[in-house]
Amino acid sequence: MTLRLGDTAPDFEQESSEGKISFYDWLGDSWGVLFSHPADFTPVCTTELGLTAKLKNEFAKRNVKAIALSVDPVDSHKEWIKDINETQGCAVNFPIIADQDRKVSELYDMIHPNADSSLTVRSLFVIDPNKKVRLMITYPASTGRNFNEVLRVIDSLQLTDEHKVATPGNWEHGGDVVIVPSLQDEEEIKERFPKGYKAVKSYLRMTPDPKSNWSGD
Repeated sequence: MTLRLGDTAPDFEQESSEGKISFYDWLGDSWGVLFSHPADFTPVCTTELGLTAKLKNEFAKRNVKAIALSVDPVDSHKEWIKDINETQGCAVNFPIIADQDRKVSELYDMIHPNADSSLTVRSLFVIDPNKKVRLMITYPASTGRNFNEVLRVIDSLQLTDEHKVATPGNWEHGGDVVIVPSLQDEEEIKERFPKGYKAVKSYLRMTPDPKSNWSGD
């Protein structure tokens, strides 16, 4: 199955380190980060899951739940979690799906045969409360993910869902944003962006981040 941005994320039921997961029920009204790793007891994956655990508060501020996946069984996940907690100085606080039958991996196209015919690649999906796929990133097994980038994109998605803006290259929370070209009514622009804007070109109008007063604390 091939997923694209805007598609409905497939629902599923699968065992995990925290018991059986019914994905839609587990996600509820939250945003979700679903990410796969090639195997338990591997070095890069250990660091990634440790980072995810340490970002719990950052995810919570954004109403995001994280859930990991590999094709290893539940017992393996539970033993590996002990190593993650010990080596990464954290407490894993999210479920790890035990996708032994590869049901979820196939739904989300996480196994790329030309990379590895049996193990999942480093796929990551951001799913919104409407169960729509909003971001897909795939890394090779040798490269750990940049979770600061994941948070940055979630910030952008949540901001642009609420305001008629887009975020420029290398944007970070609090930086100037772009007024979408489809918004042309000057009265509406003044109402939406009381801090004003700078028209670099007719199609490139920069304005302060509408959420720039948010402390992020």
